[in-house]
Amino acid sequence: MASFTLAHLSDPHLPPLPAPRLRDLAGKRALGYLNWTRNRQRFHRRDVLDTLVSDMQAQAPDHIAITGDLVNLALEAEFAPSLKWLESVGAPDRVTVIPGNHDAYVRTTQHRFAQAWGNYLDSDDKPDGGAAFPSVRQRGPLALVGVSSAVPTPPFMATGRLGRPQLDALERVLAGLASEQAFRILLIHHPLRSDSRAKRLTDSHEVLALLKQYGVELILHGHDHVHSTIWVDGPNGPIPAVGVPSASALAHGRHPAAAYNLFSIERDGAAWRCEQTVRGFKDGLELEELQRIKLF
Repeated sequence: MASFTLAHLSDPHLPPLPAPRLRDLAGKRALGYLNWTRNRQRFHRRDVLDTLVSDMQAQAPDHIAITGDLVNLALEAEFAPSLKWLESVGAPDRVTVIPGNHDAYVRTTQHRFAQAWGNYLDSDDKPDGGAAFPSVRQRGPLALVGVSSAVPTPPFMATGRLGRPQLDALERVLAGLASEQAFRILLIHHPLRSDSRAKRLTDSHEVLALLKQYGVELILHGHDHVHSTIWVDGPNGPIPAVGVPSASALAHGRHPAAAYNLFSIERDGAAWRCEQTVRGFKDGLELEELQRIKLF
C-alpha cells in the first residue's frame, strides 16, 4: 500500500478581525476584543497564514485536518470570510474541520460554525447532517473521527467539554471501528491533558478511558499554540497525541512561530507506520522542515 499523507494545522485565528458593532461587544466579547486589539492582532498575521497554507499545498497532501479556532470572537461577520478561506485551502472532500472554543465563543452564535462550514464537518454517511458529532470520514486508509469540545465559557475561561451524549456516541463509533483495518485518528481541539484549569478539557478522563478501552492510532489537537506530543494509554500500547502551533502566529513569549505537521501513513503487514514531518517558520517569513519524527 502506498503511503497516505495527512496535513494538520490548527488555530488560524483568521486575521484581520472585522470591525464589530457596538452591540456585539457585550460580556465576554468585550474582553476578547480588548485582548485582540492590544495583544493578539500583533502576533496573528494573514501573510504568515497565507505563506503557511501555500507551503502546505505545495507538499500535495492527500487530506488536510484543521482542528479549530478559525475565528476569534464568533462575530457574525467572521463566518463568511472563514468559509471563503476554507474554500481556498481545499474542497470539502479534501479538508476536514472541527470547531474550537473561539468558534463557539458566545451562546448567541455558538452553532453558527456548523451552518457556515457544514460540508467540511459532516460525516460521510450524513452529508447534510447538521454537523453532528462525532463525525466519521473515511479517506484512503484513514478513519477521521471528529469531536467537538467547543462550548461557550465565562470570561477568562477557555475550557472545553464533549458532554455525555457525545461521549456515548463516541464510544459507539470507536467500538465499531475497533474491528476495522483503518488508521483511526481522533480530531479534537483541546488537548487531553492540561496543567491549566482555565484551558482544560473538563471531561478528559472520560475520553481517556474510552481511548484506553477501544484505541485509535493517532490524536491531533490544537488550542495551546505550541508543538507538543504526549502519549496516552491504548488497549495495545501508547497512542501519540500531537499538538501544533497557531497557523498564523509570529513567535512570541512561549509560543513558537506558525507551523504545521505532515503525517506519512502506510500499512506494514499487520502493523502501521507513521512518520511526522514538522514544517514551520524559523527565521523570517520562509518555511522549512524543522523536524522529522518516526512515531511508530
